[in-house]
Amino acid sequence: MLIIWLIVLIISMFLLIKAAGYFTDSAEKIGVYFGMPAFIVGVTIVAIGTSLPELLTSILAVLRGSSEIVVGNVIGSNITNILLVLGVAIVFAKKTIKVGHTSFKIDSPILIASAILLFIMLWDRVFTLIEAIIFIICMILYWYYSYYMIKKHKDNILKKELRKEIKEVKSEIKKGSLGAKTWIILILSAALIYLGARFTVESVVNLSLLLGIGTEIIAASVVALGTSLPELTVSVMAMRKNKHEIALGNILGSNIFNTFAVMGIPALFGTLIIPLNMLSFGLPVMLIATLLYFFITNDRKIRKWEGWLLLAFYLIFIFKLFNLF
Repeated sequence: MLIIWLIVLIISMFLLIKAAGYFTDSAEKIGVYFGMPAFIVGVTIVAIGTSLPELLTSILAVLRGSSEIVVGNVIGSNITNILLVLGVAIVFAKKTIKVGHTSFKIDSPILIASAILLFIMLWDRVFTLIEAIIFIICMILYWYYSYYMIKKHKDNILKKELRKEIKEVKSEIKKGSLGAKTWIILILSAALIYLGARFTVESVVNLSLLLGIGTEIIAASVVALGTSLPELTVSVMAMRKNKHEIALGNILGSNIFNTFAVMGIPALFGTLIIPLNMLSFGLPVMLIATLLYFFITNDRKIRKWEGWLLLAFYLIFIFKLFNLF
């Protein structure tokens, strides 16, 4: 049974991530076709699409009565994004990474504020409906503030990338038009995302029972790693092309979305219970990882040895999470 549920977890997570990619591409084409502004497409459809695995898994976990998976997923994903994804991206970068204006002035302060706010909100081990609404409002404000800052800085690299991406999508739509195929892919991928998320939750719950460990531990390690693979791929490719701002924006934006939306939206479906080990270990590690990012980027440069340092901290986190030392 253990092997079977492990295979189910791997397949369902693969299905979840691949389907989310198809859903995002289709939704992006539809948004552009109906004249949505480039930035709105970028920060809503694309941002939500890349975080759909975490979001839907968390919603289904709450509905199933396993809300500890939500907290484990959010905290584990945020730690994985900073220590593992960023660490690998730095190691694969061709040269010293320069931290641009957007990451340093917009994303970094909001990232730190979101981590501290999460720490405060979870301290009583209950995440209520009011707190969920506050987080959702914070997510909307983050989107608005990002839009304002990108619009203000005309030469911003993210703005250029968004324009380039939208131009490519428009060109693709003109060549093949927006036919029934796009809508079919959107609907089918949405259905596959649901199935992938459902069986991910089921397999996590069953594996935790068979192994005798908390569901939040599997969520903070295996599930967090799996759902962070899209960020890892995008960030490494961006670093290899010297598009440092894209890579950093992808990682930091994902963490901010996880904190505000993946915590906030599932809590609309029920109160989230915070496991003691996530409060005493996972949450402090997430806060330390966030502050560590702030310190290594304070001079607006990230060096390769700092990437290895982040990876070392990630290994320590995993070993300690499973009480291996």
